[in-house]
Amino acid sequence: MNNGAGRRINGGAEEDDDEDDVNGDLDAWERTYTDERSWESLQEDESGMLRPIDNQALYHSQYRRRLRSLSSTAARIQKGLIRYLYIVIDLSRAASEMDFRPSRIAVIAKHVETFIREFFYQNPLSQVGIVTIKDGVAHCLTDIGGSPESHINALMKKLECSGDSSLQNALDLVDGYLNQIPSYGHREVLILYSALSTCDPGDIMDTIQKCRKSKIRCSVIGLAAEMFICKHLCQETGGTYSVALDESHFKELILEHAPPPPAIAEFAVANLINMGFPQRAAEGSISICSCHKEAKVGAGYTCPRCKARACELPTECCVCGLTLVSSPHLARSYHHLFPIAPFDEVTSSHLNNPNCKLQRNCFGCQQSLLDPGNKPGPAVVCPKCKRYFCLDCDIYIHESLHNCPGCDSLRHS
Repeated sequence: MNNGAGRRINGGAEEDDDEDDVNGDLDAWERTYTDERSWESLQEDESGMLRPIDNQALYHSQYRRRLRSLSSTAARIQKGLIRYLYIVIDLSRAASEMDFRPSRIAVIAKHVETFIREFFYQNPLSQVGIVTIKDGVAHCLTDIGGSPESHINALMKKLECSGDSSLQNALDLVDGYLNQIPSYGHREVLILYSALSTCDPGDIMDTIQKCRKSKIRCSVIGLAAEMFICKHLCQETGGTYSVALDESHFKELILEHAPPPPAIAEFAVANLINMGFPQRAAEGSISICSCHKEAKVGAGYTCPRCKARACELPTECCVCGLTLVSSPHLARSYHHLFPIAPFDEVTSSHLNNPNCKLQRNCFGCQQSLLDPGNKPGPAVVCPKCKRYFCLDCDIYIHESLHNCPGCDSLRHS
């Protein structure tokens, strides 16, 4: 009996040790609950009951706050519409950490793809390049260009993480490339940094001053704790520095860099730029592509100056250096110069007014502005045409359409 009891006691002790190991290593089932953080999606209502958070209402309120903050600072600010941006991605061993699910680099790759597509949608005249940091060395993954697919495909093939990170080597490499950019182009660097240190061959302060003299705007999004050197870099070059709290916060931070930033006052010089509007070649034509140096069959674009062929727009002609664009690209850049004014929020008492019978439906989607209980829901009104819109149409008008349907209908009537 004593031996059996001893075995049971020893066994119980071993089980306790195993449980401690499991807690320390976070077993699969435990990681599931830890990663999902389901308890964070609950809130307490007026009666003290736990209810799921209304994510749509939360998103709408965040959007309205962001729109108001942008409108308060957007008056008469010159913006750079022709941007040359290098995305610097940290591929050191710190990027393989799993505090972001499934890993930091997986989250970075996912949202960099979204950012690149959104960047070219909002900045059709701009170009992007990708630089990676691995084993203390900076590598140019893709040259600066205007093809989102080529950047995304190249990035997805090079996601291995190893070694240390070197912020100075990345800045030196990017500075060498951006120094060749014309004076009318706005030079920018967006660094996605996972490490908590930088292994540099020299004095990084000299490199930061060199970037400042080269008029390069450096911004950093950290995935770990705040670092002084990153904050100092952004302050010296006029960029922004922020640290992501979770995946959704990281997505919000990186998409904030898609719209054109305000131009730095001392660098904001007006320039006249020569641009060409090439004609589209016939579908069955065969010609040598100037950008890929090979014969291609199918439609391309012919430079109006030197008659060389280019595969896509916008781009710079590889033969004569003329900037080649199309008229829709210029039209899409127009809304950054003259953004639509933010709509005013409508109070519930105004919606309950019986004199507002024609204002109870959204002018955009024609959906009722009343909740199922015949109670007034959230709505906004255009300060010019006084038309009412739901919050979904408000977001669509300001982020995609960039024109008020109510004002346009009055203009054409």
